[in-house]
Parts: sequence; C-alpha cells; structure tokens
Amino acid sequence: MSTLLVIVIITFAVLAIWFVRRRAQAGRFKKLASEPLESKLLDLLKRHMPIYARLPPMHQRRLQGLVNVFVNDKSFFGSGGLEITDEMRLAVAGNACLLLLGRDEPRFPGSRTIVLYPDTFVSQQVRHDGALVREGQSARLGESWHRGPVILSWADILRGIKNPTDGHNVVIHEFAHKLDEENGPVDGLPVLREQADYADWARTMTQEFADLIKRAARRRNRVLDEYGSTAPAEFFAVASEAFFERGAKMQKRIPKLYTQLERYYGVNPADWDK
Repeated sequence: MSTLLVIVIITFAVLAIWFVRRRAQAGRFKKLASEPLESKLLDLLKRHMPIYARLPPMHQRRLQGLVNVFVNDKSFFGSGGLEITDEMRLAVAGNACLLLLGRDEPRFPGSRTIVLYPDTFVSQQVRHDGALVREGQSARLGESWHRGPVILSWADILRGIKNPTDGHNVVIHEFAHKLDEENGPVDGLPVLREQADYADWARTMTQEFADLIKRAARRRNRVLDEYGSTAPAEFFAVASEAFFERGAKMQKRIPKLYTQLERYYGVNPADWDK
C-alpha cells in the first residue's frame, strides 16, 4: 500500500470520527436545550437573575434550556482561592444566555473556559505607541480573551445583579465580546443575520458611537456607560448591557441603536417591563 493511500485513509478516518462526534455533541446540546432546569438550579437562576421574572414565559423556557447547554459546555475554574459553586455557574450562565434568547445558536462556540476571581483582578496590559511599547498593570472587572477564556470578578457579578436596571452587567459585557469575535477581530461588528444588514449597522453604529463620545464630553450621557466611547468593540459591549437592562430607556432616547440591537439579538427587552 502506497504512502499516499495510507495518508488518505487516515485522513478520512479522522474526519469520520470528528463528524460522528460533532453530530453526537449537537444531538446532546439539542436535547439539553429542550429540557427545563431541575428545581434547585432554577431557584439559583431566579435568585441571581432578577430579570428572569420579567421575561415572557416562552423566553423563560428558552433560557432554562440555554443554561442547561452552557453549564454542560463550559468549564469553570476559580482563581485567587475562589471555590466554584452551582450558584456561580448559574449566575454566569443565566446572564450570558440572555444574549442567545433570540438566536439560533444555543451556545458560545468561541470559548470553553470561564475563570472567576473573588474580586477585581489585576491584568498585565501592553500598549503600542508608535515604535514605543508600554507595559503596565490594570485593575479589571472582566476580560474576554480572543478565542480563549472569559475571566470575571465574582464580586462585580454580584454588584451587577443587585441593580438589574443600571446598565452595568459584566457578564453581558464580556460575552458580547465573544459574539463579536465570531467573525475574527473584536471590532464591534459581529456576524449579522442578513448580508443586507451590514450597511445599515455600520451607518447607525458609527453615528451612535460618535454621539456617545460627544455626550460623554458634555457630561450629558444618560443611557450608556461612557466606557463605550473608548472603542467600537467596547461600544457594542456597553450597548448590549444597556439593551438588556435598560431597554425601554434606550428605545426612547436612542431608538436607532435600539432597533439595530433588537434586530441582532432577536428580542425586545423594552416590552419586558410592560
């Protein structure tokens, strides 16, 4: 048997195994997505997701299935002496899966690992200023590594949970970055539903980003966190936080931005308070 034929046979065998495993995994996720949470886990979810009670029943059922998939798909690790509990898993999963309620994909494929710190953590930052490279440390509430883990502060997750209408939710923020990276760079342009959506998205988001910068400079910003003015990627993540937590206010004050996010996420949070 020739070397080339052996390589071809091995390649086909590897691909066949990969295909079978992928189909089995897809079937398992589909089954999990259709199952409700057991009562103990549902109680934890409700406790750490005040927004859950405002969701329409169809979204509550959908969210339970998405959380099922999330906790089975992701590996959680504690850092800084933190011991991972079901409470932590459900708090992260529930808030992250809000972003998937109206989407076809039942999971975040770009990351399998969640790392939790007890509180704000220090991250090494590298900045390039022309030929000059500056290194330093920065206190962080959360980070999303490209094609890598999501890192979160448990204390800041809890702070966000205490006020579910302030537009600050570190879990939503970092998992919006995960959606953003699905098409490559984290640049504020995720994969949209239709090719025809891109021109309108670019036009609206560019204008709204510029408007936020102006409002922040005048201290007249009332809906979005000013951190969103630092970069288009941060604008998308901050806008996602406000969309889910301050939907009615965004719809009233920044309607064009709200419409773009409503079309992208496939849900209408402004109606959840009615």
